Amino acid sequence: MLLIDPPNSAGHGRLWSHLASDTSYDELHAFAATLGIPRRGFDRDHYDIPAERYEEVVASGAVPVASRELIVVLTRAGLRRRKSQTLAPRRPGRPLLRAPRLRVGDRVAVVAPAGPVLPERLEAGLSVLRSWGLDVVLGEHVVGGDRRWEYLAAEDAARAGDLMRAWCDPDVSALVCARGGYGVHRMVDLLDWPALAKAGPKVLVGFSDVTALHQAFAAHLGMSTVHGPVVTSLGAGDDESRERLRSLLLDPVPGLSLTPTAARTVVGGQADGVLVGGNLALVAAEAGTPNRMPAAGSIAVLEDVDEPAYRLDRLLTQLLRSGWFDQVHGIVLGDFTGGLTTETLDDLARDRLGALGVPVVAGAAFGHAARNLAFPLGVRAHLDADAGSVVVTDRPLR
Repeated sequence: MLLIDPPNSAGHGRLWSHLASDTSYDELHAFAATLGIPRRGFDRDHYDIPAERYEEVVASGAVPVASRELIVVLTRAGLRRRKSQTLAPRRPGRPLLRAPRLRVGDRVAVVAPAGPVLPERLEAGLSVLRSWGLDVVLGEHVVGGDRRWEYLAAEDAARAGDLMRAWCDPDVSALVCARGGYGVHRMVDLLDWPALAKAGPKVLVGFSDVTALHQAFAAHLGMSTVHGPVVTSLGAGDDESRERLRSLLLDPVPGLSLTPTAARTVVGGQADGVLVGGNLALVAAEAGTPNRMPAAGSIAVLEDVDEPAYRLDRLLTQLLRSGWFDQVHGIVLGDFTGGLTTETLDDLARDRLGALGVPVVAGAAFGHAARNLAFPLGVRAHLDADAGSVVVTDRPLR
């Protein structure tokens, strides 16, 4: 049954009613479509209807009810979605919605949204996940490769389809990306964001090229994701990295440190904010796209691999010029493996980022090295650049 309350909610200089269904969101969307009500009017569990259309909606079959009764009916039907529990865009700097923690026996889907996977490295990582008591299933295109472009795991639509099917499967609690490489940018705009929002929240784990998913899930869904080892690096990484990811997923607690060894102070000071970022090149590549989640009100975390100084200079300059760093609270640089000395990195960071006037550290324990400590994006953290410490202050998962 379709229900509508009186137009007594003020907003944008008008009065609004709330149109809902006590049966399903599908019924609600179908009814709204027959009236030409745009999908952008849907907010969590109802459509916002301007007062001047109230009588029309009632005449079309919606049953008038009191506002309190509408809430009671939706709650009783299990269709009430509180704002704090709904996947929806949030302003930069706001904490993002965290997924529930995993438990032994939960199903984890492994997907390959980017590059092709070496079978032996895949199997080593799958063995680690299974040793944690998780039920691991593989996406259809994890093993194989694209017939035309050897650097892709499969065609763009196939990789996007694997991710969509896994995320929308009610039996799947988490997605762990098989590897990075390249390719997420090619498929991310093929994802159905309303369908993902309806199915979530769930855990998403990966790094490197998966940064494009971290940024997009934050921008479109307001969802926290996990920056951590992909499956192919689980078998090759160090024990501390494996244990960090296991404990984050299965036994999440506040106080995760990104700096078991103190980071280097580039610019002193302290800052608080949610963590945002990932791979520097991927964050820069998102500039100007709808998938961009900027660093305003946040602590930016960045890493990269095999990039000489002039290219890092170009990437940082691009983010500065595009406004990504505007109103950032602090910056944490992780591992920058690949021939760049710590002195050069620190000097470059000081040159490019020092004028922002925020605390900056370098050498945190995440990136493309063997030690790649997992941490949640979109969750609050504290940066003490004078002490070289970065600590996640909230639980990484619910």
